[in-house]
Amino acid sequence: MHTTTLPTRLAGRPTAVPRSHPRVVPPSLQLPDSAGAAVFAAVRQHGPIAREAIAGATSLSVATVNRQVSALLQAGLLLERADLATSGAIGRPRRPVVVNHEPFLALGLHIGAKTTSIVATDVLGRTLDVVETPTPANGAAPALAALAGSARRYLTRWQKRRPLWVGVAIGGAVDGATGIVDHPRLGWTAAPVGAVLAEELGLPVSVASHVDAMAGAELLLGGRRPTATSSTSLYVYARETVGYALVIGGRVHSPASGPGTIAGLPVSSELLGGSGQLESTVSDEAVLAAARRLRILREGNGAASAAVTGLVREARGGDERARALLTERARVLGEAVALLRDVLNPDDLVVGGQGFTEYPEGIAEVERAFTQRSVLAGRTIRVTAFGNRVQEAGAGTVSLGGLYADPVGAMRRSRGPVARAVPEASA
Repeated sequence: MHTTTLPTRLAGRPTAVPRSHPRVVPPSLQLPDSAGAAVFAAVRQHGPIAREAIAGATSLSVATVNRQVSALLQAGLLLERADLATSGAIGRPRRPVVVNHEPFLALGLHIGAKTTSIVATDVLGRTLDVVETPTPANGAAPALAALAGSARRYLTRWQKRRPLWVGVAIGGAVDGATGIVDHPRLGWTAAPVGAVLAEELGLPVSVASHVDAMAGAELLLGGRRPTATSSTSLYVYARETVGYALVIGGRVHSPASGPGTIAGLPVSSELLGGSGQLESTVSDEAVLAAARRLRILREGNGAASAAVTGLVREARGGDERARALLTERARVLGEAVALLRDVLNPDDLVVGGQGFTEYPEGIAEVERAFTQRSVLAGRTIRVTAFGNRVQEAGAGTVSLGGLYADPVGAMRRSRGPVARAVPEASA
C-alpha cells in the first residue's frame, strides 16, 4: 500500500444531479443476519474452509450452507480449491472454498475538513492503496464534481479489478437513505454526495457519518468476533473534530436525524486554552495554536497533520513543553471519555483517531484521567485496531457493508443497468 497526492480539478462539464438517486443505498454497518451473509463471513474469516466446517461456524444446516455456497460460487465471490480437497476420503471429495478476492475492488472516500482520502479495498477488507487530495473549499457543487472526477480517474488504475461499490465517510449530518449531507464546516447544505458519485461512477453508493463508519470498521473488520446480542460498544473519536458512535446489538446506531455531538462537552484546560468546550480544546488546531503560543512551533508550519507530527517529534526529542501539551490533551480526552462512559455505560469502550493514536505515549494519561474521573467500576479502554489509518478503514467499511450484508444481491446491484465503463486514463 502507498499514499500519494492527487491534484484536484473541477469536472470538465456541468452536470445536473438530482438530490436522490436510485443507486444510493443506505449504509449497512452491522453484523450479517442472513444465511448468505453468514456463509460469506465464515469463508472470509476462516477460509479455506469446507462446507461442513461452515455449518459448524454458522449453526446453519449443511443443506442451507450448500445452497448458499452454490449461489456465492455462481456470483463469482467464492472459489473451490480442488487442490486442497481431503485425499483418501470416502465419497465425494470435500473441496474447501475461499473468497475470490482478486477480480474485485471496493472504493472508499473519507471526506475530511482539510483532506480527502480515496481508498481501494479488496473484498476481504484489506486496504490495497490510498491516495490523498485536498478537500475543495469552493462550495458543495464544484467540490463534489472535483472529488467525483478524482475518484473516477483513480479507478482507471485498476484495470484488472472490477469496482463493486462506493462508500463515503464524512462529517456533518448524513441522511443515509438519500446520501444528502449537511456539513457546516465545509459550508455544505443539502449536498447530494451520494447522487453525484452514483451519477459519475455508475456504481452503488453508500454515505455514512465518519464516526459511524469507524465504529463499523471495528465491528466488521477489527479482528474481534462479537455476536449480535453480546454487547454494546462506545466508540470515541478525536482529531480535528470529536465525535462518538454507539454499537447496539451488533449494529451501529445511526439516528435518522443524524449523529449526536460531543463537541460542546464542558472541559477545562489552562494550558490548551479553548472556549471551555471539548472540540475547541483538543482538536489538532487547538493543540497547534497552544504550541505556537508557547513558541514550540513557528507560524506557518504547513498542514495541520504535518505540524502535529512535528510537535510529537519535539516531545519525543525531549522538549518538556511539547510533552506537557500532548499529555494535557490526553488528560482532557480521558476525562471526556469517562463522562460519556458514565452516561452510557457500554460493555466495550474503544477510542480512535489521531488525537489518541498519534502520540501513543499519552494513552497511559488517558487511562489515568479516565479512571480518576469515572464514578463507575473499572473498565478497560481499547485503542482502535487500525491506528492512524482508521479514517481509511471507515471509508472502506462503508463501501463493503452492502456486500457483506447481502453478497449475491450486491453483485447484482454492481452490474445495474446504469453502470458505466471506466474511461481510459488521460494524461
